[in-house]
Amino acid sequence: MNSLTKTSSLQAYHMQLFRVAVHPEFFRIDGRRRIEHGGHDLEAWIFRGGHVVRLRQENTCLAEVVSDQIEQLPDRGLSATFPCAGERDHEERISDDLLYMTTIQTETLSEHLYVGTYKEMLQHGREGNSLMTAWTDELGKPNLTLVDLQRFRNELHVQSYHLRSDCGLVLRTQSMFQIS
Repeated sequence: MNSLTKTSSLQAYHMQLFRVAVHPEFFRIDGRRRIEHGGHDLEAWIFRGGHVVRLRQENTCLAEVVSDQIEQLPDRGLSATFPCAGERDHEERISDDLLYMTTIQTETLSEHLYVGTYKEMLQHGREGNSLMTAWTDELGKPNLTLVDLQRFRNELHVQSYHLRSDCGLVLRTQSMFQIS
């Protein structure tokens, strides 16, 4: 694979934040998980190559979408869009008692390192009962989307990994919803 292919595939990924719920009809959902924490409801959806995390608190809603196909999503309620290439951090006060923070990191790996990382993440997902979907692309190479949800006293944590064999991409996001 050439560097142009790697760059193009990597640059397609974006994270979008919505201040409204995003309808599931925009995604081919492979799995869902939901947790409740006090008056908060956190739900994660995974699909091939992406995820949605939605937090609902009384009249407040925040949806985090990571995908390489953001052009299909509506603009209604969109509060921010970030390219996922490289490393970036974002912090946003959602309400008086809710703070959202996220970190995005990407790497492009050689085929050998990618396969090793894929196997390690697949094992991590199975052992940790993670929400995940694994598939092979048209060339028969492995891909993976994995999401872990964790509940703490005043925080909800979401870690996601998106592994794409077409460009050796490992995209990791760590998001935290801090509740005051």
